[in-house]
Amino acid sequence: MKPTVVFDLDGTLVDSLADIKASFRHVLRRAGYPEPDDWEMSRLIGRPLAEMFREAAPGADEAELVAAFRDYYPKHLADHSRPYPGVPELLKRLGEAGYARVVATTKKTPVAQKLIEAVGLADLIDHVQGTDGLPPKPAPDVVLAALAAVNGKGLWMVGDTVHDVGAGRAAGLATYAVTWGNHDAATLAAARPDRIEPDLAALAELLLARAVI
Repeated sequence: MKPTVVFDLDGTLVDSLADIKASFRHVLRRAGYPEPDDWEMSRLIGRPLAEMFREAAPGADEAELVAAFRDYYPKHLADHSRPYPGVPELLKRLGEAGYARVVATTKKTPVAQKLIEAVGLADLIDHVQGTDGLPPKPAPDVVLAALAAVNGKGLWMVGDTVHDVGAGRAAGLATYAVTWGNHDAATLAAARPDRIEPDLAALAELLLARAVI
């Protein structure tokens, strides 16, 4: 089994929150519902779309809102989204050192793959696993599916939300929470990750001190 690092996508590898928020607010605005502020958006992001719309627009036809988002967002998913600083270099070095690099995301796999391709990370990820009919994080299913796809031995789950921390722990991985995404340090600390860091530099130190091949 290949030593494997599991990454969340949005807010962890890719600074994509502006495009997600803009698309979510666009759908609500077009449907005549109030737009959530940044605090409310930070509470919603990382959960399944239906749950997000159910909370943001009580009484609305959530299926209709979800469909509108899935139509609009893929056309705008890389308007402003970019990899966080140092991410391409880290992924490249991990691959060279013998680690498998997989993504476990709440997105559907095709949309996640499209975003990864749009921001230039496709050649640096060994597998992209979306929550395609699987229970969402903090359930471990999407993490375990990502590991199974590469016959991987999971080492770390890296994410920016308490849902990522919960999923990683439930899957038996060490958990690394990064604060440059959606949840701040205080929120993440409440989930008790093994590490809380402002970026991924400490992850490189943990994993690249020795090669695994």
